[in-house]
Amino acid sequence: MSQKEDIVVFGTEDILRSLCDSVTKVLSIATQGDIRYSGMVQRITKTCLKPDIGCFVLFDGGFSGLVVINFSSQAAMELYESYMVNMGMSRSDLATSHTSDEVANVMGELMNQIVGDFTGKVARELQTHITQNQPKMLALNKQVMLSVDTNLDKPEARRVTFYTGRNNIFYLELAIDRTEFIKLNDFEQHEAPDPDELLAQVNATAAAPAGAPATASNEQDEFLKSLGM
Repeated sequence: MSQKEDIVVFGTEDILRSLCDSVTKVLSIATQGDIRYSGMVQRITKTCLKPDIGCFVLFDGGFSGLVVINFSSQAAMELYESYMVNMGMSRSDLATSHTSDEVANVMGELMNQIVGDFTGKVARELQTHITQNQPKMLALNKQVMLSVDTNLDKPEARRVTFYTGRNNIFYLELAIDRTEFIKLNDFEQHEAPDPDELLAQVNATAAAPAGAPATASNEQDEFLKSLGM
């Protein structure tokens, strides 16, 4: 009886909480702002990209899934401006519209860092390995349903509300295979990366090559074309 009570099970909500913690950690460090998320989570049936900026990342390996973050234009611009100013950029040199390629590039890199931090925790805490694709960040004027999660055997989907320091809202959606991790043996976890090292990784993208915006724009056009838009 006591043996059963000691079993540690790590399920969908635990994976979601770990992902949400990665979002708050990376964005808080990058923007030096107060990023927080709701204590309530929504059970949803479909994931979708929504205006004004939608971003998605696929991961595969120990378990498969899809992460979507939908930013309002206000939330995206607040995070973008705070991040760039925190790196020493002058406000007068910043992009002024959420549809700018520069905003998409910066938000895409932050998304990449978020999922990178999450996959690192999965390796340490769940003793398994997942890989991610390059995040796709799109400025949208209409909702786009994502059917990628139909490739999952028993999909579960959740939505969490996030708040920026200025109370602008954005949403994270997660779709993964229904799964549980059960702890069989005790193991030592490797230490998490130092926050300063994480910030240095994020800042390393500041000197993007001149051709990057055009490439990002072309990739976006190709992706939209594949969706029939």
